[in-house]
Parts: sequence; structure tokens; C-alpha cells
Amino acid sequence: FCAPGSLKKKNADFSLLNGRGSYGAGDGSNGVPKLMDLLDEPVPGVGTYEDFNTIDWVREKSKDRDHHREIATKSKESALALMKSISDAFSGWLLMLLVGLMSGALAGGIDISAHWMTDLKEGVCLNGFWFNHEHCCWNSNETTFQERDKCPNWKSWAELIVGTNEGPFAYIMNYLMYVCWALLFSFLAVSLVRAFAPYACGSGIPEIKTILSGFIIRGYLGKWTLIIKTITLVLAVSSGLSLGKEGPLVHVACCCGNILCHLFTKYRRNEAKRREVLSAAAAVGVSVAFGAPIGGVLFSLEEVSYYFPLKTLWRSFFAALVAAFTLRSINPFGNSRLVLFYVEFHSPWHLLELIPFVLLGIFGGIWGAFFIRANIAWCRRRKTTRLGHYPVLEVLVVTAVTALLAFPNSYTCMSTSELISELFNDCGLLDSSQLCNYANVSVTKSSSDALPDRPAGQDVYTAMWQLSLALVFKMLITVVTFGMKVPSGLFIPSMAVGAIAGRLLGVGMEQLAYYHHDWVIFRGWCSPGADCITPGLYAMVGATACLGGVTRMTVSLVVIMFELTGGLEYIVPLMAATMTSKWVADALGREGIYEAHIRLNGYPFLEPKEEFSHKTLAMDVMRPRRSDPPLSVIMQDGMSVEEVESLIAETSYSGFPVVVSHESQRLVGFVQRRDLVISIENARQHQEGVVSASRIFFTEYTPPQPPNSPPPLKLRGIMDLSPFTVTDHTAMDIVVDIFRKLGLRQCLVTHNGRLLGIITKKDILKHMAQMANRDPDSILFN
Repeated sequence: FCAPGSLKKKNADFSLLNGRGSYGAGDGSNGVPKLMDLLDEPVPGVGTYEDFNTIDWVREKSKDRDHHREIATKSKESALALMKSISDAFSGWLLMLLVGLMSGALAGGIDISAHWMTDLKEGVCLNGFWFNHEHCCWNSNETTFQERDKCPNWKSWAELIVGTNEGPFAYIMNYLMYVCWALLFSFLAVSLVRAFAPYACGSGIPEIKTILSGFIIRGYLGKWTLIIKTITLVLAVSSGLSLGKEGPLVHVACCCGNILCHLFTKYRRNEAKRREVLSAAAAVGVSVAFGAPIGGVLFSLEEVSYYFPLKTLWRSFFAALVAAFTLRSINPFGNSRLVLFYVEFHSPWHLLELIPFVLLGIFGGIWGAFFIRANIAWCRRRKTTRLGHYPVLEVLVVTAVTALLAFPNSYTCMSTSELISELFNDCGLLDSSQLCNYANVSVTKSSSDALPDRPAGQDVYTAMWQLSLALVFKMLITVVTFGMKVPSGLFIPSMAVGAIAGRLLGVGMEQLAYYHHDWVIFRGWCSPGADCITPGLYAMVGATACLGGVTRMTVSLVVIMFELTGGLEYIVPLMAATMTSKWVADALGREGIYEAHIRLNGYPFLEPKEEFSHKTLAMDVMRPRRSDPPLSVIMQDGMSVEEVESLIAETSYSGFPVVVSHESQRLVGFVQRRDLVISIENARQHQEGVVSASRIFFTEYTPPQPPNSPPPLKLRGIMDLSPFTVTDHTAMDIVVDIFRKLGLRQCLVTHNGRLLGIITKKDILKHMAQMANRDPDSILFN
């Protein structure tokens, strides 16, 4: 999916997580105590994490509690300390305000730029090249209502180059310019991603889910990723590829959140607190993508967040509100709406219409399951064959095919957001769209704007054929587009597939009701001359069903869709379609698209929704196995600096259990490799007399030393005195629950107090893969 070269270089680091290597541990029983007894100040770097490691939630929460305790104690001592306490409490809300403002401003800029560059493929405005087609014609005094898309100020490329917009030569010229602009935009996008920020490709949601579960991918939410993703997102959307900007906007918002965290000490130094901010930032991303603040908060809660306390819910709500307000102030679409496809339907739906709505749900579920399987198969092929070695060529070929096939069909030539807007639209008297070109019947103007059902004209039948071709095209091209080395979202293409299918079914139902209103299913509620069926509503329900089938979202999806449309009375059809699509898709395959990509990339992510139903014990999963060498341990008072350094050099584990002695194997605590290395280096530099022969003690009191021996090194402060332990007969379903709910990196296995082995998060993932008849070595970050 997103496997840049920089990841491969770090695979050596990731081997720290392998086998009996540990994912870290909690701190001492009193939180984070003084780190080195022989130094007054904490050692810089102790308590931090390597790249491609998992954070220890228990230790981070303990650090946060100690921080609050310290501030609360000091606040009683002076007025200045009280002010610091107040500013510390307020810093979270200030950070949310900044994240909302920054994300809203960036989203507004992306919307305006993408709209302009999409129109640039068709022509240019003579009044100012920076105007898109719509704004150019707004400013013209010669534009008529009937021909509002045509104005003297807007010239197509054929008019500028050959002087006319009629005839085959003009058509070929427009076709050629459309393809050339598309290739230029996609080439710039993939080149910038490849050269400056390999992490800017894809949608980013699978990686953000993994990061929120506690994994560290340095640079994924950095400033270069933010800059390049923002620029290339505009280019990728403008190129006409079958992708959306909604998923990548979540990544952009999370980058904003991560960068702004560095302004506040509390969030800069605590990985768990930072993940609370990132959860809120994910809500902000959906808020600005769809103009749906409440839907954004629910999306973060349901789909991406691993740990979502009540405080984060309130802050997410506030940040999403600020972001939506900022976007509304920028008004990127010029219609005082937050989204391009805001619609209002005028006629209510009838109970019998639930049958076609459920059919759309079944279609959405089948399409979702098909898409996930096809896309994962294609992405796996990209990873394992030579195809993955030529990302620029792949993007250019897909862009060329997309542009060549899209231009002749007016429904694929327009941007996908405009297509969805047109499909959602409820036909009125003033609509000039092909979809609304019904045969004329005498209309008596009623108080409502709704028009009665009418027979379809020739243009509507033409539009149906074009939409059917567009449906097949979108279904196939999206499979190969999602996962290329450009920013690519999945929300809009999935909604487009569903909206096309829904509109086709809606028009079919409308014509059925017009010509056969005496049938049993229409009798009693659909009389001649009444407005019974709203095809735009079917398009909306279809869009919801397909997006639900692909992502497996439920509550958040329904809320996003009714916030999009402003139609509270259509919640029941949306709920029926969403639940049907989820049931059908789950019956055909358990994973949503994001979980499938997480597994494809081998990220260490414990899916909270997945049940563990096997009857295995901790002793079946722990390392070392019978054929393995014994567990690498450190004795609490019997090892020299040289012995510990050689143990670190010979192994690649992330941490070591501390025991009383090799004979007894009684567990004392756990120490992280990184903390051990940093503390020994620091002692050699700052403490006189520390040499390779110096003894290392993890005991509370240092025993008397021989007269001429070098000074000892006391490292009890960096040891976790209360590591999580389970007995060898603990059921694995309980162990998996402990790992999920506490966010552990590792758990030690004991028998009658004696250390037997260790279980890491990666061991659990490998065991779960094995139980599901999958290759356990697929859990290898690539």
C-alpha cells in the first residue's frame, strides 16, 4: 500500500519487536521515579521510544498522572504556580482551537485549488486565469440563465488554439489537452511524493489507526508529509483519477495535530496524550471533508480511535466545530455550504420503498466485498512483483487510461464530486441537466417545489446508458487506483459507484410508478400526477450503502450522510441500507478496507472488533519455545557493565526481564533496552570511575564493595518494578483482552513466581494469524 524505501531501511529496527523482544514496560510503582540515583537530573532520552516500536500506554498514563499530581501540589505554593496550573489545564482546549483553525484553512485551500485545476483541463478564464469556470461566468454580464455554463469570458482550449469549439478537430484538441493536463498533474503528484515525502501516498487512514493504537512511525505525521500531501492531493484530485480527497484530509488534519502538539510540553513529552489529540484531529478531518462535525466525532470514535476517553469526545466536538466554522467562513464553493453536494428533497418516502433501499444495501455489501478482495489482490501483486518498482510509470499509465476512457462520457469527464452532486439532485422546473429532461406534461404550480412523476424523455434514456457505462468504468478503475503512490481517498469513488446504481434504480422505479400506478405496490400512495419517487434519494441511499460496504462504518456513516443532505426524515432508509450492506459484506468477508490494508502491510495492530475464540494457553504462545535458546535476562546484582553491554550487542530485543539470579529465576522487574543503553552511556560520560568492570545494581541498597573495585552503577530507577505478569495456564483469550484493553507491549509469563517466558504483542498477532490459517510471518512490517 505505502511501502517507501525509508521503511525498508528501518526493518532492522523493527526486528527489535521480533521473537522474545519486548514492547516495553510500565515504570516503577510510583510512576516515573528518579532515573539515576547518582545523578540529580533525569537522563535525556530515557522513557522515549525507537522508531517502529509500540508505546507503553500504562507507563505513559502513569507519567501523565504524576505530571498532574506535581502541578496540583505546586499550585498551592504561589500565584505563579497557580497560573501555570490554569494554563496547563487550558492548553488542551487551545490546542484543539489551533488544530481546527489550521485544518479548516488547509481544507478550504485544497477545495478551491482542486476546483480551479479540474476546470483548467477544459479551458481558461480570460478575465483572470485564477477563476474557475463557475466564478468566471458569475462575473460575466452576458451570461443567460438558460446557458449559464457558457459565457464569452470562458474559453475552451480548442477555442483558444483553433478558434472554434465546433467540429471534430476542436473535439480532438479538447480531448488532447484534457489528457495532457491529467498526465502533467499526476506526474507532478507522484514525483513530489517520491522525492520529498514517501509517506504522503495513499489515504493514510490505515496508518493513522495503527499510530492511534500506539505504534510509532516517525515522520508519518511530520511537516514535510503535511506540505507534500496538501500539494499532491490537489494535483491527484485534479488529474481526474478515480480517488477522493476525504480520506487524505484525515491524514492532513492529523499532521496538523501532531505538529501543533510540539508547542505544548504536556503533549510533546507524552505519547498517550498526543494520541488523544490525534483522535480529535481525525474527527476534524472528516468534519472539513464532508461538512459533518458530529459525523466526524462519531467516525473517530467508531472507526479510527483505539483509546477514546470522554474528555477526548468533548475536545473532538469542539475542534470539529471550529474547523467547520473556519471552512464555512472561507466558503470554498461559493454557495454558503460546507460541501459541494448539499441537497434538499421535497417529497417524503413511503414504507414500501424500503424494499428497493434494502436491495441497494445488498448491492453495496456485494460491491464492498468484491472491491476489498480485488484491491488487496492488486496491491499484493504490486508489492510482490516488478510492478512495485515503477510507481511513476504505474501512475501515468492509470491516468492515461482513466483520461482516455473518461473524456467521451460526460458523467466520467466531470469531477466525481460534481457527478455525485448531479446524481443527488432532485429535478426541479429550472434544471437543465440531461437527467432532468423529462417529456413535457402540464404542471400546475403547487406550494411545494416538487414536480409530479413524468415520462422519461430521450435525454434521460441517453443519460441512463452513459451512467451504466460510468458505473462499470468506476467499479473497475477504482480497484487499481486506490493504493498507488499518490494521495488517494476512497470515500468519494465508493459513493459515486453507489450513487450511480441508486440513480439508475430510482429512475427505473419512477417510470414504473408512472406507467403502472395501478399495481398493488403503488396503489393507495402513488396516484397519477403525484410526486411519488425521488430518484435523488435513491442515489443518496446507494452512495451510503456502497461506502458502508467498503469501510464497514455504520452509525458515523448515517450521521455523515444526513448532515451532508440536511434530511433528517431520511434516516430510516439510510439506516436500512447501511445495516444491510454491513451484514452482506460481513457475510462475504470480515474485514473492512482499512483493516485489510493494515494486515497487508503487516502493522502490529490488534483489531478490537475481532473475537479470539481458540482454547490456547499462555504457555503455547510464550517465548522461548522448547527448541529456542533460554530467555535473555539480567541479574539484579551480579553483572558488570561489560557483560550487560555484550548482552545488548548480541541480541536485538527491546527489553530484558531482571531476575534475582540465573538459578532462582525469581522475577524482580523489567528494563527497556533503550533506557539501559542511554543510562550506561550517560554514566560513562558524567560519572567518574565508571568502567567496563563496574557492577550494575538493580537492588534498593548497594552491598559493600571490595576496596579497590570501580564505583558501581545503580540503575533501579529505570526498572519497571511492576511488570504485567500472567501464569503459564492463563487462557489466551484473557491475555488478548489484557493486551487490547491496557495497550501492553509485552507480558511476562511465570510459574509459582519463577520467570518462564515472555509474550509480546507481535507473538499474539502471529498466533492469531496461525489460528486463522494465515502465514504467521505475514506479521512483518513492510
